Amino acid sequence: MTTPSVKDRLLHNALLGLQLRAKLSFEVTALHGLVLLYGSPGTGKTTLARGVAQEMAPLVSGGKVRLIEINPHGLMSAEHGQSQQKVYELLCDHIPMLAEDGIPTVVLLDEVESMAVARSAASLSANPADVHRATDAVLESLDRNAADHPNLVVVATSNFAEALDEAFKSRADASIEVPMPDAKAITTILKQTLTDFGVAYAELVTLAGDKRLPAVAKLLAGADGRQVRKVIADAMSRQIETVLNPGSLTLAQLQEAAGSLVITTSQGGRDATA
Repeated sequence: MTTPSVKDRLLHNALLGLQLRAKLSFEVTALHGLVLLYGSPGTGKTTLARGVAQEMAPLVSGGKVRLIEINPHGLMSAEHGQSQQKVYELLCDHIPMLAEDGIPTVVLLDEVESMAVARSAASLSANPADVHRATDAVLESLDRNAADHPNLVVVATSNFAEALDEAFKSRADASIEVPMPDAKAITTILKQTLTDFGVAYAELVTLAGDKRLPAVAKLLAGADGRQVRKVIADAMSRQIETVLNPGSLTLAQLQEAAGSLVITTSQGGRDATA
């Protein structure tokens, strides 16, 4: 049996949760409608989370799925008690109100470790009471919405899963690790980025179809998705001709940039690919 991709696992868990929670009580399913994507920065977690609503739409009744994207950093406040209040109002009041129309709704909590901090490891330099309250508000919202709004699916991303509160992680219906891109994935990222650049520079669509791109991808082994995308602009910046006309970028120039890229690892080290 073929192992499902990360993208498929996310889609399958989101769809199955919607179906089961609509027909069975929380006491039966124990499903919170929460899927956690975790892994190193730059692996594409946010892109996957944003895309799942679009992937779900043709597979649900009505053909519509709403996406609500939340940046938790904007909810956290230095003022005593404000973080808890903002989190509670958004997750327990505003979002459920939007979801009352019954339309399947995906809520993206990006970099959720900023609002669901492991309470046992709360820094003494911060306000540990406020950290506890904010995390408590997140947990309460998950519990309430699990029972009252089965059309809500929460997709949370984290670069540091070890920093997440254990009670939050235990509420995840599925925890999916998003790995660093392999050679095939890097090739896909290069093709897609060049194609996207082609909106402004049509010549790059031809470069995106070059059969030699996998050779460039091999030089980028160990790079994350952001580094792979940025190597294209780096290649363009190396000569004034491509600075003035980015569409004139050649495969040889791209290969040279890829070969000299210094990769910053998730542990903070640096590894030269050349």
